Amino acid sequence: MMKNKKAYLLLAFVWSLLFFRAENGRAQASETALVFTLDAFFDQIMRHHPVARQAALLPEQARQEIRIARGNFDPSLSSYYNNKEYTGKEYYQLWDSNLKIPTWFGTEIKAGFEDNSGQYLNPQNYVPKEGLLYAGLSVPIGQGLLIDQRRATLRQAQLTQGMLEAERIKTINKLLLQASKDYWDWFFAYQQRNLYARGLDFARTRLKAVTERAQTGDLAAIDTVEASIEARKREIMFQEAEVALQNARLLVSNHLWRENLVPAELPENALPADLGSTLTPLAPDSLQRLMQLAQNQHPDLLKLQAKSEQLEFDRKLAADKFKPKLNAEYYALRRRLTDNPEMFSNGYLLDNYKFGLNFSYPLLLRAERGKYQLTKLKLQDNLLETQQTRREVQNQVLAAYNQWQLLEQQIRQQEQLVNQSQQLRDAEETRFAAGESSLFFTNSREMSLLANEVKLYELKAKYAKNKIFLLWAAGKVWY
Repeated sequence: MMKNKKAYLLLAFVWSLLFFRAENGRAQASETALVFTLDAFFDQIMRHHPVARQAALLPEQARQEIRIARGNFDPSLSSYYNNKEYTGKEYYQLWDSNLKIPTWFGTEIKAGFEDNSGQYLNPQNYVPKEGLLYAGLSVPIGQGLLIDQRRATLRQAQLTQGMLEAERIKTINKLLLQASKDYWDWFFAYQQRNLYARGLDFARTRLKAVTERAQTGDLAAIDTVEASIEARKREIMFQEAEVALQNARLLVSNHLWRENLVPAELPENALPADLGSTLTPLAPDSLQRLMQLAQNQHPDLLKLQAKSEQLEFDRKLAADKFKPKLNAEYYALRRRLTDNPEMFSNGYLLDNYKFGLNFSYPLLLRAERGKYQLTKLKLQDNLLETQQTRREVQNQVLAAYNQWQLLEQQIRQQEQLVNQSQQLRDAEETRFAAGESSLFFTNSREMSLLANEVKLYELKAKYAKNKIFLLWAAGKVWY
């Protein structure tokens, strides 16, 4: 009995040295370690990642689309000159320069100067010797009065701005979602490697203690074989965990870039922070608020809504094509730019003008009817896609919310399992030191504790990833 007591005291001393060395090593490592938080990781991605920079170009693309559409309303200056000479005679010389100003209401303002001459000039082209000024309007009375291609294109370009903004949010959210998954996989791999390293240290220390006790006859020699096998098993587990950690670090490094698109590597002394893996119970109204957020801000739904509004403008434009084209033109005429008080009196405008009507109407309307029906089909298709997407988004939010609740329960239960496994391992170690248990049971208890600790960190990593996934499913905008 005395011999067993001495052996127990010796083993307790060895264990105390091991824990001291482990704690001291962790303290020294913490002095040089760089804790890399998830927020810092996201900030680095948003500043330099190529995909993030691509997404940042989308708003500018939208602005240029609007600029292009607004270009249809730009004033235009044109000039026409035509001259014919034959056998030394000037048949005619025609020159017409004008300025056109389109307006939002479809009316086109036009002003110009016409100067024609020649021996064989068409009588309708006769103008005063000093030329002829004209200014007036071209007004659509039928088709194009309420909507036309220019107005529809501009409104659709403005809606494209919303679509591209939703696409930017979707791209960024997807990028950060994947980055967060890789980050928490790194967190789990790091914790798993540390646990297996600690288990390996325990196995090696026990092997040394068992070997010494076997040499003194306190334990059977076969126990050294048992302890050696256990040490080798844990060494293999540690090696696999070390490789898994290195691979996880590489996945995190995939998201790290410097300026000028220079790839960056995760520093060797970088450590993942556990911020985000702690339990944070949701408020009772969280699900309702998340559902509302998804309905209002989810990028997929915003894109479909903007697409529906664009198609509605296509439908209105197609419906407008059923109207006849009827444009009225009126231009006041005068000889020179000098003041002429009589211009606005004595019926001047009724005696000096050009007036015209342009009318056209297709008899079968096959192209117009086809375009209108096709647009209605696209609207129906977009509506069905919107309904399906809205249902998928709602179910995705609900599934992530349920997973959040489940993981909270599992983590609490797993923490209890770890505490109970710790008690069993400590009790079995005490019994083994007292000669009342076998090495096999001691190793089994310790491996059970190690497995439960690994499972706890696995659940914490899943929990942290599920937090991000729930916000992603609701369309949360992080940046």
